[in-house]
Amino acid sequence: MAKIAFILLCHKNPDAIIAQANQLTAAGDCMAIHFDARSGQAEYERLFAALADNPNVTFAAKRVKCGWGAWSLVQATLNALQAATEAFPRATHFYMLSGDCMAIKTAEYAHRFLDDNDADFIESHDFFESNWIKTGMKKDRLIYRHYFNERTQAGRFYASYEFQKKLGLTRDIPRDIQVMIGSQWWCLRRRTVEMIQKFLNDRRDVVRFFSTTWIPDETFFQTLVRHLIPKEEIENRTLTFLMFSDYGMPVTFYNDHYDLLLRQDYLFARKVSPHAQELKDRLGQLYAGKDVTFQISDEGRSLHRFLTNRGRVGRRFTQRFWETSNTLGPDRDLYLVTCKKWHVAKRLVDQIKTETDLPCLHYVFNEENTPLPDLGGIETTLAKRSRHRRAVVNMLYDHFRRDRLVLCVDPGSIEIIRDFCADQVKLHVLNIACEFSNDYLAGHALRVGLIGESSPVESVQRILPTLRNELSHEVEQIRSASKEEYFRISESQNRANSVAELARFLTVSNKKAEAILSLDYLFSD
Repeated sequence: MAKIAFILLCHKNPDAIIAQANQLTAAGDCMAIHFDARSGQAEYERLFAALADNPNVTFAAKRVKCGWGAWSLVQATLNALQAATEAFPRATHFYMLSGDCMAIKTAEYAHRFLDDNDADFIESHDFFESNWIKTGMKKDRLIYRHYFNERTQAGRFYASYEFQKKLGLTRDIPRDIQVMIGSQWWCLRRRTVEMIQKFLNDRRDVVRFFSTTWIPDETFFQTLVRHLIPKEEIENRTLTFLMFSDYGMPVTFYNDHYDLLLRQDYLFARKVSPHAQELKDRLGQLYAGKDVTFQISDEGRSLHRFLTNRGRVGRRFTQRFWETSNTLGPDRDLYLVTCKKWHVAKRLVDQIKTETDLPCLHYVFNEENTPLPDLGGIETTLAKRSRHRRAVVNMLYDHFRRDRLVLCVDPGSIEIIRDFCADQVKLHVLNIACEFSNDYLAGHALRVGLIGESSPVESVQRILPTLRNELSHEVEQIRSASKEEYFRISESQNRANSVAELARFLTVSNKKAEAILSLDYLFSD
């Protein structure tokens, strides 16, 4: 009978991972876990300790710092695969999972399905001939070397890319390799995994090639399986049910999706909302069930598309109430940097990005052309971002695969700050207090339409005290809304005090805060 070794890549929420591991191994299967090295050591130690007595759980011998679109995701998978093949010699299949995946069939059903279908389940379409890649870079993913992470090191990523293009520094794809592409969620037989491991030991040139391609988790295993295994032994599909929204983001499943999920012709589903506790409990119990009959209709995608296109609030599968309220969650930290002089805040967050591993963005909800990653279209206009700001921030957390995020906000946008204050997210607010000359205030009044180019000098002088008071009032509103998580640095403040305040705001050492504040032109106009 089939025995599955689950390959679990995860980076957060140890309690959910512990529950997931115990549920899946209780039915006799096993699991190898790779916990992202970017995540806290204390979380990893808690996870390790909780599962240490479970003989069906092992951990990757080496943890890797994972980044979206980077080789590190493949390396983490290979490390977990190595741990699984060594620890579980009786495992017949290796199934790739994330912490957001849950079983939608029983173990009994899954084992019988794999026994009846002697094949590898992996999507693998021709990289050049298929339309898997809808937009953006295609051939250039392969023929140029990508040393930097596009999401966390965008400047270096594109500078290196353009430099290679300018000098024509292309490279050849290994001649005997036909590059394939498809979903990263696969289920492979033991023989296939062992053939891949041997191939990689023999062909280091293939490893070197894929290690500098872009988004190799969509091409590496897909290519090697097709290269090593006869076509008739490959099912060109994934056994994990997932859908994508109009914005190109994975659809999240909630409590009322239970019946729909069980009817799909898949063994697992991704991704289940962390808020859908009822759904998680029911699916967790399902895997150990016996003699459960499943009526497969496989209508999930078409039904979801029909109902979401109805366009009426409150209909099934439309936006949930927590998507417009408490969507960010208590396990995340949001750092808001407020400053009326936008260039000052931008300089500071750029320094934070340079000196730490925190993802940092400028005035996402105030500036139309602020640089943003591709979020499937929702990021394209300020109106869209403002209308769905919690959804945008949620996508940014997922995009950067981090639970900490730094954003700039204009002090006048008190409704944005209050909105995040009302969320369960751990909010930290830093106000940068600048000195405002009369000339600056007059220019600000002109920019916001309080005065015109030809306004009399007397009128301008009369409005300046009111404008100065208004700016002070904005800061007081922020302080009141932020309460104990309000921090402040100012242009006239003692440097040592500024360093200490910034260190408390970011929860970093004074030495790190000193490095961040090292710019001698931080407050220059």
